[in-house]
Amino acid sequence: MTSVEPAPAAPAGPEPAPSKTSVNPAPSTRPVRPGRNNRDWLHGLLMSAPAVVGLIAFVGVPFGYAVVLSFYNVRLGSPLAPSFFGLEQYRRLFTDPDLSGPFLRALLNNLTFAVVVVPVQTALALGLAILLNRKLKAIGLFRSLFFMPVVFPMALVAVIWRLILARSDQGMLNSALHAVSFGNWGAFDWLGDSATAMASIIVLSIWQGVGFQMVILLAGLQQIPGELYEAAELDRASRWQQFRHVTLPGIRGTLVFVVMLTSVLSFRVFDQVYVLVRGGGLDEDATRTVMYQAVTTAFDQNNIGQASAITVVFFLIVVVLTLIQRRVVRPENED
Repeated sequence: MTSVEPAPAAPAGPEPAPSKTSVNPAPSTRPVRPGRNNRDWLHGLLMSAPAVVGLIAFVGVPFGYAVVLSFYNVRLGSPLAPSFFGLEQYRRLFTDPDLSGPFLRALLNNLTFAVVVVPVQTALALGLAILLNRKLKAIGLFRSLFFMPVVFPMALVAVIWRLILARSDQGMLNSALHAVSFGNWGAFDWLGDSATAMASIIVLSIWQGVGFQMVILLAGLQQIPGELYEAAELDRASRWQQFRHVTLPGIRGTLVFVVMLTSVLSFRVFDQVYVLVRGGGLDEDATRTVMYQAVTTAFDQNNIGQASAITVVFFLIVVVLTLIQRRVVRPENED
């Protein structure tokens, strides 16, 4: 007879519930309390209040007052009351040869200065930042030396470069060229010659300002993870390929900020031109900028209304150019 073994007894306990298709419940989300958003907005407003107040008090109000003055004939020291001119100041600025000629020349000088300074200074700042982004002995000293010209006031920098570019034989640049050329180089008026006057201002400005952009780019370089360079080396990427595919994408946002900042600062060029024109023999027509013309129109010719019109037109031009530049060079992740 064939024996049949009994089936094993089921374990004691409650029977399991029939299996059903499990559906993961939607993740619970906490409702955002409106009071918290209001507090965050209030805290942000309070933290930005000093900057906003300063911006309104020292930029917004003076610019609004300049817009109002541009519609009047206002002269310093005149016993006559200001008279309403309407758009006459703006019409003269573009149609009167005595006014439009110097203004357009000054605007062209500003554009020339910006076109040269922005790419050259940004490239030099990036090169210096890459060079100083190394773990070497006394690297802090080298960084301080390159940043030191930024600390100097522009008036002091202009005086120093006036000694360097002096037209006499005692000028430092002329003396160095005279020694290198074994006496064949004579005295040359670097500041007074129209062909080299603007170039002198450009070199002076780049030397004084490149350290500031270098520090910003250096901070951006230090935020790039080192693992990216290690992975690139494992893939046998060359130095140029690492720079192109790792460094530039890593500092793209910082680089855009530096370009925008340098562009704005390049349109504000005034101090070095004013100091060198007044005491250094700089060619005024070749280096006249819009800010220089506005200041001289206001305080040398006492024509406050015309100077206000110049500043308003120049402000609008700079805003338009800045918006175009921001549209062109904005980061890829920016909407």
